[in-house]
Amino acid sequence: MLPQPLASRAKSTEQSLNQDDVELTRSPSHQLASRRSEPHGVGAQFFANDTKSSHDIALGSTNAQDPIMSRSPLIRSSEDQPGPYESLSTTEHGQDARTGSVDLTASTGDLSATSRSRWSRRKSLAEHEEAFTSGMEIPAGHSKLPQGFAAVVEGGSSDEGDTDGLEGSSKWSVEDPPDNSIYPQVRASVSATDDYTLSISTPRMWVLSIVFALLGSSTNLFFSLRYPSVSITPVIALIMVHPLGLAWDSMFKHESDPEVIFENGVKVPSEHMPSGTISRWTRVRLWLAQGHWNEKEHACVYISSNVAFGFAFATDVIVEQKMFYKQNTPVLYQLLLTISTQILGYAFAGLTRRYLVHPPSMIWPGTLMSTAMFTTMHKSENKPANGWRVTRWRFFVYVWIGTFAWYFVPGLLMPALSYFNVLTWFAPNSVVVANLFGVSSGLGLFPITFDWAQIAYIGSPLLTPWWAAANVVAGLAVIMWIVAPICYYTNALYSAFMPILSSSVFDNTGKIYDVSKILTDDFIFDEDAFQKYSPIYLPITYVLSYGVQFASLTALVTHTICWHGKDIVQQTKESFKERNEGKGDYQPLAGSGDAPNGNTRPNSSHTSSTDPTFEASMAGEDVHNRLMKRYEDAPISWYLAMFIAMLAIGIFVVEYYPVHLPYYGLLLALAITTIMFLPVAIVMAITNQHSSLYLIAQLVCGYIFPGRPVANMVFTTYAYISSAQGIKFSSDLKLGHYMKIPPRTLFTVQLVATLISSFAQIGVLNWMFAQVPGICTPQALNGFNCPIARVHFNGSILWGVVGPQRFFGSDALYCNLIWFFLLGAVAPPVVWYVARNRRKGILRKINFPLLFGSISWIPPATGLNFTAWAVVCYIFNYRFRRDADAWWGKYTMTMSAALDSGLAFGVVVAFFCFLYPGVMGNFKWWGTEVFKQGCDWQACPLMKVPEGEHFGPP
Repeated sequence: MLPQPLASRAKSTEQSLNQDDVELTRSPSHQLASRRSEPHGVGAQFFANDTKSSHDIALGSTNAQDPIMSRSPLIRSSEDQPGPYESLSTTEHGQDARTGSVDLTASTGDLSATSRSRWSRRKSLAEHEEAFTSGMEIPAGHSKLPQGFAAVVEGGSSDEGDTDGLEGSSKWSVEDPPDNSIYPQVRASVSATDDYTLSISTPRMWVLSIVFALLGSSTNLFFSLRYPSVSITPVIALIMVHPLGLAWDSMFKHESDPEVIFENGVKVPSEHMPSGTISRWTRVRLWLAQGHWNEKEHACVYISSNVAFGFAFATDVIVEQKMFYKQNTPVLYQLLLTISTQILGYAFAGLTRRYLVHPPSMIWPGTLMSTAMFTTMHKSENKPANGWRVTRWRFFVYVWIGTFAWYFVPGLLMPALSYFNVLTWFAPNSVVVANLFGVSSGLGLFPITFDWAQIAYIGSPLLTPWWAAANVVAGLAVIMWIVAPICYYTNALYSAFMPILSSSVFDNTGKIYDVSKILTDDFIFDEDAFQKYSPIYLPITYVLSYGVQFASLTALVTHTICWHGKDIVQQTKESFKERNEGKGDYQPLAGSGDAPNGNTRPNSSHTSSTDPTFEASMAGEDVHNRLMKRYEDAPISWYLAMFIAMLAIGIFVVEYYPVHLPYYGLLLALAITTIMFLPVAIVMAITNQHSSLYLIAQLVCGYIFPGRPVANMVFTTYAYISSAQGIKFSSDLKLGHYMKIPPRTLFTVQLVATLISSFAQIGVLNWMFAQVPGICTPQALNGFNCPIARVHFNGSILWGVVGPQRFFGSDALYCNLIWFFLLGAVAPPVVWYVARNRRKGILRKINFPLLFGSISWIPPATGLNFTAWAVVCYIFNYRFRRDADAWWGKYTMTMSAALDSGLAFGVVVAFFCFLYPGVMGNFKWWGTEVFKQGCDWQACPLMKVPEGEHFGPP
């Protein structure tokens, strides 16, 4: 029942509407068509599940010429205190980070402004009450509608005056419902509404997805075999496909075309066809012109590109086998190896959706840049933020142009601004100055660079929460700024005879290790040659990097068990109880007192502005889960069938072809992925930092299958790539979750893109084998010497042939590194035990998997990449977020997208227009040479080995 004042107002409203002469009875299909005719309309669907009746509140586009549509009536309590379901969404400074207003009138296109207003108000308040609270459990004694809602339904406002957009607002609205995400970065980037009438599965979407998958995957594979190389990133596709989608509409759509209705992304059969006989071309054109280019189609094309653009790691294995180990690699073997390693990751992602995609705490920060870009490109809303009134799109264009133009300065004209080792310029021959303040082989204690490529080398700092960056900086400070210099300057492990930071390994004369000296002409390990030549030595930062990687692996397991163990068990139990995943009833809003299993959340979902930490619960749902329940989920059996099929293919590959890896070796590789996938993915979902399984896979195979380099490569590919691809697929599933893309459509998009990219890359690879003279040799045409494959080849020799026993065995120089496994296993439980009963405190922010794992970027990353990254993260994700919350919410993700995409385009243009043709070959001046003149660039060691002597154990 509604309170008496609201009921009276509802009755009065209905009586006045009964006198209207506007026809207000509309069929469902007519309503869909009306909403579809407004190109920027967005429908907010509130529902419990598919078995309950659904009512939608359509949000129309704002039109400055329409006094009804341009109004933004506020939904807020008329009392000083918030109502039972009113947002407490205020920051510590009393400002709201989101919009507090919404237009509830339906966008119909064929009605006048007055008619639209009357049609919107036609439903009684009781009907709106049912529509708004469908699926929500309301505490006894409370009205289902919050105070002030009646005024909005009648077209008025419960509050006097205007609001300054994002500032000073403490209301909740349909665009910002009470079960919106509790995380401000999600609220700032992801819409809390869904228009299920938007087209998705259209010829336009599929053609653009396939074209970009083909071009991107082929181009990246082509350039991966060249040095210097260039990478075409998916953000380029995100930018380029938008004008193509609009051009498609302009080319094929006519104003006289019959209206095509879509529901849940799929075309609804319609009887309305053009009268008379139409030509075959017209039928084709109408088929191509289905729907309208929109953010959901855009997201599908981007996800397709994201899946396809990264060159398949299996192609490196094929290059190494064919060009270095001189093995025969049939095309069928190449296809089966590539497809199975790529799609196994998809199976892992699909089977863990309940833990990685559905929980609101798994925010996947890397996806927020994309959602912000879709909002920027497809929506025209613009609310002031801390006095800034520039639109997101205009802001994006300004930053993009500036980034693109500026890249040519540090990237081509003055690289000294990129490698800004200015302190070493005054003492270029000082090893100590180069060690501490260098940016090439130093620790980067002077964190200044003018190149976004350097700042974002380990990922965009604007996408990483400050608490996570603080963990990274803490690990960097302890391991690289304290432990590394102490070890280096005391010559621990003979490290002073090598550079303090390098990605190379060295022999006992201080020179880079020549792997060819320990191999026969048939690429077989020569034990006698190894004994005569030299043991392998590692720089101190390389040693510590291995140590923290060992620690991070065990820390991932124990930290996940401590902080997420109960949630994982509970989610698993619930998954077995559900007969059809995704069809369960919507959980009641927390605070109602009736949340099941004790999984409660704050009374208002906006009361918390904290970042998701490792202790964030997997329980509970938010508005995005509720809206996604409209769409039929992809059955778990699809992913299981895909896993079984790819496993069978993998077993056939390792048993039939001469890779020297038995089938149980493949099962062991996938067992490593199975155990580590969830912990690694949780770290990525919360912090945007990826912990790699590459090293551990190499070591395990090296111990179990010594002397088998090809087996080591294949083992590592199945273990590492299944995890890495699975995390990429999980991220895309979360992006689809945010963009409200039907799961079955998303399943098809990802699978098709993966298959297309696999076939395309194998085709390009074999063409290059046949057509590029001297490929993968130092004499290769135009630099196609396969640099990445050669690095992996050297790794296969070190770990697959020389073997980890010679590095970490009981008598080996680096045997003490195995104690890092114990350190990583013990540290998280200790912190958890102390902090488990404390709701707040710094201990709950300590994440050892992140603290240890992030340092694994060094090498090849340097101290500069970390320090500059951390400074930018602190400025924007701590200072700006605290002092200018509205500005941060509106522009930060858009700025990250502009910086990354502007840089990507700048790199491509610079490569093809200046570097590739050799235009800059003879361009030299002080700004291109000064940073190379000293020990930082030359990687000078602290101690030099006298000529004819060597260091190491006697």
